Amino acid sequence: MEAVPVRARVYVACVVLAALLCLLPPPDVRTPWWAVLLLAALYAGCERVARSRFVGISHPAGTFYPVLLAGAFLLPAPAAALVAVPGALLSHVEQRPVALRRVWRAAQLVLGVWAAARVHRALGGRDAVVAGDVPYALGPAGAAVLAFCLVLALLDGGILAVAERVPVRRAWRGLVARSLAPIAVHGLAGLMMAVLWRSPYGPVAALLVLLPMCVSWWAFAQYHRERAAHQATIRALVQAVDIKDGYTRGHSERVGQASMMIARELGMDDERVEVLRFAGILHDVGKLGVPTRLLRKDGPLTPEERRVIELHPEYGHEMVRGIGFLGEARAAVLHHHERLDGSGYPYGLVGSQIPESARVVAVADAFDAMTSTRSYSRARPVAVALAELKRCSGSQFDPVMVEALVEAVGRAGWRPAVTADDVHPPRIPPPGAPVSSPPGAHR
Repeated sequence: MEAVPVRARVYVACVVLAALLCLLPPPDVRTPWWAVLLLAALYAGCERVARSRFVGISHPAGTFYPVLLAGAFLLPAPAAALVAVPGALLSHVEQRPVALRRVWRAAQLVLGVWAAARVHRALGGRDAVVAGDVPYALGPAGAAVLAFCLVLALLDGGILAVAERVPVRRAWRGLVARSLAPIAVHGLAGLMMAVLWRSPYGPVAALLVLLPMCVSWWAFAQYHRERAAHQATIRALVQAVDIKDGYTRGHSERVGQASMMIARELGMDDERVEVLRFAGILHDVGKLGVPTRLLRKDGPLTPEERRVIELHPEYGHEMVRGIGFLGEARAAVLHHHERLDGSGYPYGLVGSQIPESARVVAVADAFDAMTSTRSYSRARPVAVALAELKRCSGSQFDPVMVEALVEAVGRAGWRPAVTADDVHPPRIPPPGAPVSSPPGAHR
């Protein structure tokens, strides 16, 4: 709890209080407790299965929302909201504080299901479900799903803005768009559950709807296991680079962070932002093919040695070309040392010939190189580094990417890092090392 800001605890407390008020049943409403208990047990069981070794991963749009939405279509709003509580409070949570996260998740689902149930009933959806009138029931069900999605997005954006101080305009950006389609599918499954529940076949028939959902969850888990394996490979490659080139330890992760900041400032979607983060992390992986003595050489490099080091983008591209989900990150690994004026390497591309991902990583790479202590230079202040990037924009760097980084750093800040050994002071720059132009362009 100590790590959670006070403002975030207050926000969670307010949401929990609102959820408790939603659970209070009106005195004139009869609650079918057997249905509440059955659906709550079903949801809690599905939560456990979704996090078991059989599945092993939770869907980003939630686990078994069909059960919750079926409750919203079948039950009064307070009773439907109650269905989510046991499963949320008993769910497995890996990050601390565990209790606070469970309570937050329960309160969030209570408010979402309560809103969905109220909207569904107000639009006459319950009568359509009882009558089995599926075409007419689609309208109220769709509105209920939208309300459910909006409430979850509103609360998620709020906690980002309050707990992590994410700018308000960015906290909610994309939340509804990302979750609406999968939740709509869950809503359709929930509607079919509700219709079958009210049919002569009863609740047993309704449970059959969950079978294809279980299969889709298993397939989804296999995809994410494969993706996790790729990410583990990426981490191993980056650690190998850090070990080999000790003076730039941590550089790859910071370039990934700066690339992500630029991409977000440019308004790229989250999937592309993630790809550019991978591009930044992997941009120097080709150094594994460069002799260690050259990476750690104290003196100036000979022309032959420099040509060997300048092969690292091509080495890196060969290493990552088989990782399918990296997409345009592979082009960034190959071209992040190209310059707009055509004097870069490996191919001397000019202007827009350079892939956009490579132009992003080039700015992020130079910025971190300038703000980190190296064997041949001390870290420059952030303001000085940004001024140097501006000076070189148009010739070496894309002005759009430079301006995006300036805006992002101005709003979120940047923590300069010391990447050389603290026990050794920076050595005198070797003859021929860059002075006025951003360092990091060659090593």
